[in-house]
This record gives sequence, structure tokens and C-alpha cells, in this order.
Amino acid sequence: MSSNVFALGAAAVKWFVARDGYEVDFNAPSWKLSKDVSVPVSNASKFLNDQMYVSYREVLAFYAKGNSPEYVESLSYRSVHYFHAMNTLLLFSVESLISYRALLGRKGEPGLAVLRTLIRKWASLGYDGIPPETIRLLDKWTLSGGDRGNPVRSMCPDRGPLTDIEMDAVLTGAIDAYEAGQLSLSVMSLAMTVMMTGRRPNQITALKIGDLQSRSGKYFLNVPRAKQRSDGGWRRTFKQVPIVEDLWLLLQQQADLVCREFEMLVLVTSELRLNLPLFPNYAALNQLEGISAQIDSDRLHMRVDTLQKTMVQVSEKISVNSERTGAPILINAYRFRYTLGTNLGREGKGEYVIAEALDHTDTQHTGVYVKNLPEIVERIDKAVAYQLAPIAQAFQGVVIKTEHGARRGGDPTSRISNGKDNLGSCGSYGFCGALAPVACYTCCHFQPWLDGPHEGVLEHLLQERARIIELTDDRKIASVNDRLILAVTDVVVRCRSMKDEAAHG
Repeated sequence: MSSNVFALGAAAVKWFVARDGYEVDFNAPSWKLSKDVSVPVSNASKFLNDQMYVSYREVLAFYAKGNSPEYVESLSYRSVHYFHAMNTLLLFSVESLISYRALLGRKGEPGLAVLRTLIRKWASLGYDGIPPETIRLLDKWTLSGGDRGNPVRSMCPDRGPLTDIEMDAVLTGAIDAYEAGQLSLSVMSLAMTVMMTGRRPNQITALKIGDLQSRSGKYFLNVPRAKQRSDGGWRRTFKQVPIVEDLWLLLQQQADLVCREFEMLVLVTSELRLNLPLFPNYAALNQLEGISAQIDSDRLHMRVDTLQKTMVQVSEKISVNSERTGAPILINAYRFRYTLGTNLGREGKGEYVIAEALDHTDTQHTGVYVKNLPEIVERIDKAVAYQLAPIAQAFQGVVIKTEHGARRGGDPTSRISNGKDNLGSCGSYGFCGALAPVACYTCCHFQPWLDGPHEGVLEHLLQERARIIELTDDRKIASVNDRLILAVTDVVVRCRSMKDEAAHG
């Protein structure tokens, strides 16, 4: 069949429905495919003649109807990059593609593979402009898919998985910031969902209140799947993810807050409540259009870039340091995803189990979690603890010379004891359910006394760690208190320094 017939038919069709339910004007300069993605298709118009431009849009429309908006965006970006780079040559010629491959180099081969996919589809749909010799050339090429697993394999301190000490620091820092009023309920709920589930950003922003589920004392999130080609679009298929009760209770508070906010705008029925977004974009609500026309789409849900910006803000608020770099820990959703996969690999789980936990369709990208992984939990003894403590800055409180200098120095109930001796004072006036005195050392309210028996606490923790390793040969279990060990060590170092200054002062 002549490709012109295809092109004429495409030009006559003014609208099509994208995978996520958005109606798209075929002839518009930009296609809005989801709340997060608008594809500027007109960017290609200055490089193509009219017939080729219609064909180009038809190929993108083919993908937009069945593939993720992000994938269509990638196809558009890569093709325009090629058009611009090779505009002095005949586009889609063998010469232009060989030159483009040379321009990109080996590191650019993943992008070239995306362009190859579009060109092959262009030809298979029957449109003119793709010479047979070009298809033969592309079929011969073996292109690299990119080393996606490098941040995991190298344990990159900025982009890779978090260590147990870093993970503990981030969670504790977020909790402290929330209790201090530095993080709102909505921000805390979003951050803890990201940190504790390892889901992708577009999965978390797609959650609705009805996805919070519990039965028989167990708690779950019914998480929409993403990146599966068979998922059929936005919120068509789901995977149940177990969560801890604390996260479930926090998200219940977030759900109640969302309902109160929407009740100021519309009538919230019990049915509507379940369909409200757990993390909304209130500004997107069109009250003239009516809530029912918007609730089934992604329009009222938080944008992915908003989630990403929020995580950056959380990172700045908690400002906890890495014991590996001494710098503030950089956090984003994918680092927690890498951490989940890495921890499963260290526990001896196989690729299929990890793929299931990360909601991968296959094991293509899970091998990195079980092969050649460096041991995250190094042996922590006294010497190592003294080296890492100043870097990790796990201790958040202030050492005081005497009880009189404490925030609640006149209150005997503020004393923190190990059962034999007093270690310091608690500066908080609220109820605390933490296990004293051990948990106190990583708490910002703890004010250790200069003459407290902190070295004895450190010795006990180190001996207990060694005992657990000897009994279980499981460094994961033994490492539970590693950040605490660094905090106590920091207190010991500070006390020694203060005593030395006093002696030589």
C-alpha cells in the first residue's frame, strides 16, 4: 500500500486518544500526553518537508496510543537531536546515520538505539523516506543499552544505594524535622512513602486514598504498576506492597487532610473519598468542569517533577551527613529503590525475588544486585568508629558540663540513666517512646553530661556487635546499631576534647 494513503489518512484524523486517556490534537504543535509530559512535536517541522512531517507525527502517534508518555518524549527528543545534528546531510541516509553514530560515540549508543527503534517503526508502518539500505545498516548494528547498573555496582556515594548507616540517618533526620515542624504532614507522608517502599516516582504520584488497605492486622499499598508494556495505561494494573503500621497511620492522616482540603472545594462523598489522590495537585482542579470529569484521570495528582523537587527540599531540611563522604546525603526516589534491591541481594535473595520486589517484568536489570556487590557493612571496631564518627555526625545533641546546664536541669525526671549511672539529660518536654538510654544518643534532644560513663556504653555496643556476628555470622543483623555506635563515639571524642581544653586552658 502506498505510504501517501497513510499520510493523507493521518492528516484527516484531527484527534487521537493517548495511552493515559488524554485526547490529543494531531495537528497541534505540542501533545499533552499526561500531567507530566507534553511532547513538542513541532520542533521537528523545520527539518522535514510537509509529507515527512506528517509521517513523523503519525509514527509518534502510534507510540503515544500504546506506550508511556515518557517513552514518546524520549523518541521525540532523540529524533530532533538527530535532525539538528545531521541537517546538512540527507536525513535517514546511511551516511547521516554513520556520521551520527560517530558523533555520539559509544556512550551515546543508548540514544542511538532509541532512534533506531523509531526509524524501524517508521518503515514498517509503510511511510516513505526510509531507504532499504538504511534498515539493513541498522539491523547489522549492535548497540549498547547503557550501563544502568553502574551506580549500584560502584556503590556511588552520590547516586547509588544508601548504606545502612545513611538510611538510618535519613529516616531519623526526617522524623526529627517533622517533629520540629520543619516538614509538613504532606511532605513527610510523601517522603516516607518514597523512602520506605522503593517505588518509582510516577507510581507514588498515581496513588489514591483507596489504595491504602489493611486486613488481619497487616497493612498494604495497592501500587499502580508502571513501565510494564502490558499494563494498559494509567492505573490499569496494580501490585500490593506491604508497609509497616507507622507508615500506614501516617498516610491515614494524609488522607484525612486531603479530604478536608477537597471538602472546601467540592462535596466529598464516601465513594469520592476513595478516588481522591493521596498526593494531590489542588491547583489543577477545574471547579467549572466538575470533579467527576477529572477524578478518573491523572490531572489532580501531583506531578512527578513536584515530587522530585520535594525530595530535594527534604534533603536540604534534614541535612544529615554520609559517613562515606562527610558531605550531606543527596536523596532522590531512585536511591531508595537501589537500596531496596541492594539489601535484598545482600540477604541472598535471587534475581526473580528482587524483580518481584522492584516490580520488574523480567530479570534483565536485577543481576547487578546479586553480582559483584561490595560489602556495605564493613567491620566496625573501636578504631573504625573513631575515624567515622566525626564524618557521620550521628550525634545531634549538645554535650553539657553539668546537669545544671541542661535545658531541663531542674527536673530530675529528665535524667537519662543506664540503670547504674546517669548519662545525661533529655531536653524534650513531650512523651518519648524510644528505648533509653541507647536510642538517646542519636536524638537531637539528648544532652550528655561531660562526666557521664559514655565510654562504657560504647564498649558494650561494640562487644554486643561482635557477639552477634560470632553467633549468627550475619553482618546485616549486627549492623543495626552502627549509627548509634558512631553517635556514642562522637560523644566520647567531644568529652575528651572538652576535658583536654579544660586541663590546658
